[in-house]
Amino acid sequence: LTGPEFSFMCFVSGSRVVPMALAQDHKRAFDGDEGPNTGGMGAYSPLPFVTLEDEAYALREVMQRTADAMVAEGCPFTGVLYGGLMKTPQGIKVIEFNARFGDPETEVVLPRLKSDLCEVFCAVADGRDVCVEWDERAALGIVLASEGYPGAYGKGFPIGGLEGLDGVYHMGTKRDGDRIVTSGGRVLFVVGRGATLAEARAEALARVAKIDCPNLFHRTDIGHCALDDRQ
Repeated sequence: LTGPEFSFMCFVSGSRVVPMALAQDHKRAFDGDEGPNTGGMGAYSPLPFVTLEDEAYALREVMQRTADAMVAEGCPFTGVLYGGLMKTPQGIKVIEFNARFGDPETEVVLPRLKSDLCEVFCAVADGRDVCVEWDERAALGIVLASEGYPGAYGKGFPIGGLEGLDGVYHMGTKRDGDRIVTSGGRVLFVVGRGATLAEARAEALARVAKIDCPNLFHRTDIGHCALDDRQ
């Protein structure tokens, strides 16, 4: 199969399927999609290369059919259904399913959710209709990873510059006295917002530049599939 991959997460309660905003993550460690595969080095939402027709097809023919099939087999699903999909020349194809939120896509999808997330969770759990509203602004996030990741890496390096910095998610950190230090491969996830993906990436990179830890590296080209021809 060839074509861009994307993540389609839905809130599901039996045959009720409510789509979330689409996202794409970047698995390779380095710019230009070079280097080893990782758990994800960044993500962004929305996706200009997925049309409304593509999204409607994926919802109707993939996500809804999957939920309906589980109901028909007597094992209805309640929760978040994650579809790892690919837009190929032959149409939308399925790469994988997961029964959970996807990481790091969730950190750029949920910031775009204007509805109350707790109310959405309660409605899904109770089997009630779910109504969600999305912010049209883009979100783009960049992973700061330990040098050596996804191979061997050190831990315990102090991280500066986090005070008062918005849009930062802790992935692999711990508190050591009054310091925050690295404690994992993927350490921080820094999200920017903007009217366009270019603005969101600029904000994310500006926030990354304020973080001080010489043992961290990151990609600078997150969102390149959408931005290469739209700078």
